[in-house]
Amino acid sequence: MEEKYRQIIAQQRFFFESGSTKSISFRKNQLIQLRQVIEKNEKRLVEAIYSDFRKSEYDTFSTELGMLYMDIKYTLSNLDKWTRRKRVKTNLINFPAKSYLYPEPLGNVLVIGAWNYPCLLSLGPAIAAISAGNTVVIKPSEIAAKTSQVIAEIINENFDSSFLHVIEGGVETSTALLQQKWDKIFFTGSVRVGRIVYKAAAENLTPVTLELGGKSPVFVTENANLEVAVKRIIWGKFINAGQTCIAPDYLFVDRKIKTEFLELLRRRIEEMNFSIENNNYTQIINEGNYQRLKAMIDEEKVFYSGTFKEAERVFPPVVLTDVDFSDKVMEEEIFGPILPVLFYDKLVDAINEVKQRANPLACYVFTDNKSKRNQIIEEISFGGGAVNDVVMHIANPRLPFGGVGNSGIGSYHGKAGFDTFTHYKSMLDKATWIDPNIRYSPNSLKKLKLFKRLMK
Repeated sequence: MEEKYRQIIAQQRFFFESGSTKSISFRKNQLIQLRQVIEKNEKRLVEAIYSDFRKSEYDTFSTELGMLYMDIKYTLSNLDKWTRRKRVKTNLINFPAKSYLYPEPLGNVLVIGAWNYPCLLSLGPAIAAISAGNTVVIKPSEIAAKTSQVIAEIINENFDSSFLHVIEGGVETSTALLQQKWDKIFFTGSVRVGRIVYKAAAENLTPVTLELGGKSPVFVTENANLEVAVKRIIWGKFINAGQTCIAPDYLFVDRKIKTEFLELLRRRIEEMNFSIENNNYTQIINEGNYQRLKAMIDEEKVFYSGTFKEAERVFPPVVLTDVDFSDKVMEEEIFGPILPVLFYDKLVDAINEVKQRANPLACYVFTDNKSKRNQIIEEISFGGGAVNDVVMHIANPRLPFGGVGNSGIGSYHGKAGFDTFTHYKSMLDKATWIDPNIRYSPNSLKKLKLFKRLMK
């Protein structure tokens, strides 16, 4: 099997070296074809994701397929501009000259997708890699098995393997692929596996983008519009049954509004009536994750819980209160529909609690107080986020998406995605009509003084 991987990679390297992918029209045509392939196979993809998650067509389109269409449309609209040579200013010491940045593709790219949004997180990075002029191998997550199968079929049936190809498999496949020489590796997944990918890439000095996770906090101050805050937090937390890397992981709420906030929270969850039958909920992906989530719950701290249906892997919304950072639920990213609520008396103390821990992938602030908003945003380091909303920053292609520190390395989406898979050659274009002798021997005190004037 490893020989097959090597053959595909060799074919892609040969195709890349032919220069075909550098053509802007070629890239556009491939992106258009990808969009057509997704459109033609929408029903198959929706059915596959339903098979893996029992997720509704509405949620599949709004959180996956629609995002891909939007990304392709935005990329096609801007690709001519992104691929142009860019002129930058030239400093006086290089007079007379012009300076340019030449964008060029990195080469052969490996994209390792994640299971929680199996289409979006496999094909999204591929869109960026194609736009930058690379060849791509996609390794979808085997955990969302049916979706992985359909992605492999629709891509491999419609694209030349020397340009774009999907390889399915589990840990052994990922390990074998990581042992090959790539020009770029893009990984979405857990911090634990991210470290493995990073270590393997280091063997070949391969640049890596890691989209990881972390415990993303939500701050709710006494100045917030609580009705709107609760609606948006509940939506963002329980979409995909909490299996979202940028979902609110826990809440930090001003104690002054504790009673009102909790009552609104309970009421809204009951109003939503989350269930697969209502097309607004999904299964937990597998039994292992289901049991992992159950082990996080301290029954004495349950404020609200729906009905568990373990045989169907339906894990209901659960709200925990009187939680602190020593509880099991606060030890790792939850990645499920459990919502711990912590309360603070002083905002500065809550901020310091977050700062003492690994950088979150996202951070959200609900407040109408500009000073408190700025205090949180400026003091906490995180990947991205929103004020008076959750999750939706991912839907703006002009906002780079990625983590910082433990939550990831690098970013993508829109122009940031193009840049992630691009090398910018720096070029100085020097004129010959004059050739100042300041840099040539013999040296002199006069020349040194001139250098100091030019360079200080």
